[in-house]
Amino acid sequence: MTLLTLCLIMQVSLAFGLTGLVRPEKLMPLFGILMFPWRATHNVVRANGVLIVGAYLAVLAKVVGTGI
Repeated sequence: MTLLTLCLIMQVSLAFGLTGLVRPEKLMPLFGILMFPWRATHNVVRANGVLIVGAYLAVLAKVVGTGI
């Protein structure tokens, strides 16, 4: 069950990361709420998308490397 939860979290993270890279305007309302005192820009959303995809790849490498 833990592996299934981890895989689900990884897939959702990848979906949000790719959405942030390809169509940042779709995530602008969400970032407007999350980053309340600051203004959310397309560059911030894209940078977050790059970081999410990088974190996804790191976790994927860890899971594949351990042979879970």
